[in-house]
Amino acid sequence: MLLAYGFLRKIFEVFEKYKTPIDMITTSEVAVSITIDNPEFLKPIIKELEVLGTVEVDEGQAIISVVGHNINETEEIIKKLFGSIRSIPIRMVSYGGSRHNISLLVAAEHKIQLLQQLNKGMFGLN
Repeated sequence: MLLAYGFLRKIFEVFEKYKTPIDMITTSEVAVSITIDNPEFLKPIIKELEVLGTVEVDEGQAIISVVGHNINETEEIIKKLFGSIRSIPIRMVSYGGSRHNISLLVAAEHKIQLLQQLNKGMFGLN
């Protein structure tokens, strides 16, 4: 993807072809991470994406969203949020798509622990 024009368009076209909505996306200079909710066409999607680069699939993931008015603009809330999740391996963060939402992708096995830690760290709930 580094210095490649139209790379993201090509990726999105594959998902459009199979009418598969993307839930979350993060990008860097060398990688694109995407989540989908419906794996019905996952095998042909992977086959087409492999032409563009290496494809890895992580199954059994969960998206946890923290929602609040202008949540990403409040420094204290951000500190509490990220301070609450230190011991859990976060696979992906979607931050900035909305001023009111921060989404975290974790292995489904960590979902309950993450929710409990967020409740305790952000709201003082056990």
